Amino acid sequence: MKHLQHEYPTSTLPETLPPLEAEWLEADGLGGFASGTVSGIRTRCYHALLLTAAVPPGGRMVLVNGFDAVLETAHGILPLTAQCYAPGVIAPDHSATLVKFTSTPWPTWTFQAEGCYEVVQELLTPRDSSAVFLRWSVKHPDENGIRLLVRPFFSGRDFHSTHRENGSFCFDPVESDGIYRWTPYQRVPSTSVKSNGSYTHEPHWYRNFLCTEERSRGLNHLEDLAAPGVFAFDISSNSIAEMAFAASGHESILQNSFEEISQREGKRRAAFPSSLCQAADAYLVRRGKGSTIIAGYPWFGDWGRDTFIAMRGLCLATGRLDEARSILLEWANSVYAGLLPNRFADDGTSPEYNSVDAALWYIITAQEFLQSAKDVDEHDTQKLKSAIESILEGYSQGTSFRIKMDDDFLLACGVPGMQLTWMDARIDCDVVTPRIGKPVEVQALWLNALSVGATFNKHWAAYRDKGMVSFQAKFWNQDAAALFDVIDVDHQPGVNDGSIRPNQVFAIGGLPISLIEGARAKQVLETVERQLLTPAGLRTLAPGSQGYVGCYGGDAWHRDHAYHQGTVWPWLMGPYVQAWLRIHGNTDALRKEARTRFLDPLMKHYSSASLGHISEIADADEPHTPKGAPFQAWSMGELIRLEKLLTN
Repeated sequence: MKHLQHEYPTSTLPETLPPLEAEWLEADGLGGFASGTVSGIRTRCYHALLLTAAVPPGGRMVLVNGFDAVLETAHGILPLTAQCYAPGVIAPDHSATLVKFTSTPWPTWTFQAEGCYEVVQELLTPRDSSAVFLRWSVKHPDENGIRLLVRPFFSGRDFHSTHRENGSFCFDPVESDGIYRWTPYQRVPSTSVKSNGSYTHEPHWYRNFLCTEERSRGLNHLEDLAAPGVFAFDISSNSIAEMAFAASGHESILQNSFEEISQREGKRRAAFPSSLCQAADAYLVRRGKGSTIIAGYPWFGDWGRDTFIAMRGLCLATGRLDEARSILLEWANSVYAGLLPNRFADDGTSPEYNSVDAALWYIITAQEFLQSAKDVDEHDTQKLKSAIESILEGYSQGTSFRIKMDDDFLLACGVPGMQLTWMDARIDCDVVTPRIGKPVEVQALWLNALSVGATFNKHWAAYRDKGMVSFQAKFWNQDAAALFDVIDVDHQPGVNDGSIRPNQVFAIGGLPISLIEGARAKQVLETVERQLLTPAGLRTLAPGSQGYVGCYGGDAWHRDHAYHQGTVWPWLMGPYVQAWLRIHGNTDALRKEARTRFLDPLMKHYSSASLGHISEIADADEPHTPKGAPFQAWSMGELIRLEKLLTN
């Protein structure tokens, strides 16, 4: 065994290989997924072969973490896979050479070994089933006795945790008609496995797998996994080996072969008009009888704010109006005292109502849906309008967390110890960016929401107009040629926060109406461009500001203190570019320039981190290394919305 970072130095990677640490994702449309790295080495506790959502999209558990696969040949044992064990040992230390990888239409690896064996490994998760299918196609010399041996690793744990050796794990499967079923613990979903090989029971514990990404995040990073036995495939004459894994309630899909599933999934995926639209599909999942949006993989659930920001790109810009309707109607049932949940807990406990902007984003998105869809029936239209009216009534009259329209017709919000805006990092009771008072983007959302309400209730037009006057009088920061980030800080009239943050961009872009125009709008854009713009998105705080953190990393305390204190967020590029076009001119030539200056660098920057997707965040300082969740819904949604904006 030996210590390795990757099989190839970066400078000598074959041209057909992305970076070996780059991550791929196969989502099942229920909240579950398979994910991993190009190298095949699991670097996160979330990297798994079969990760199921027991109560879609929540109750997520890792059932099958991964596998070892080797060729047994006349040359001896030729490993196809390797694992990372503490303290950083890659074993086995020799394996087949990975010469090609692609994540489309599903993850596919091509290995070469001993100069005479070629193995193509495919992994596919079908839509709407908690299952994963594997196929190995082997080219080899015409020799007898060649076998493929696959040893799966099982756990049966919450997807946020790690698994340790214990005496309670049940290694013994139940076999019926060639399908083996494992139930590792009581009250844990079972895993059924079907293959065209044979199974030999050889129970072992494999100890101290090392998840390097979790170690770097200051989290539990060592894991023991149960290996019940080995599936063997004689490929001397049959060069195809197949396996499929399915969670409880999804066993019926195992009656299909890989070929049948791949034809069906291949046709479905090929129907998407672009690779971006196909990537968007991963975030749209089932909740109850409706739909919702997973905020990001691998660890986020469905969050209100994220859902409605992302939905404008994932659904409306891609023409997926049926899904948009389903999501909006499902969330309309959750309006309470004018608020919408900030998030639904993954364990199914009560939703958390601690967001000022989720409900406002709902109004904006609902209106854009009604404008896009031409055949919404009256019942659904009225349900959406009723939800909008309830939110506006709740906010204007006052609701939880001191959310209330003030005498100046702007929206005040916030109490100590509670994070209400999208800058929501909190450590125990310490809110890193509390922003109590009247945050600038909340006013932009509020006044846009009032404008939406005025389209069917004239009552709200007067509030909007008076609020616009107050905004233009109070938010201009002459000294910084920018907008204040928060006015009436801590509900103290006249106390203003002049921090240069990206939130001000929503007053000039990203929403249907701008709050300021002309010279001041241009100055705001110039200030944001000069201090916050990077190829990876917008910084959350200008360099040199008090509290600025240039690199996101370390344990939870350090990461949360960096989260909105400089860290770059790619989703903010959408409102920025929209503001840029509004101010400079929305012509063909300027759209082409915007694509070259903003969109192309953004897509290129993240292409080496999450294949086909956009990460959650990046470091504020160069080289702006992608960080956070590698697959983020609103990053993807705003990229798609931006793509459409620059194409039309």
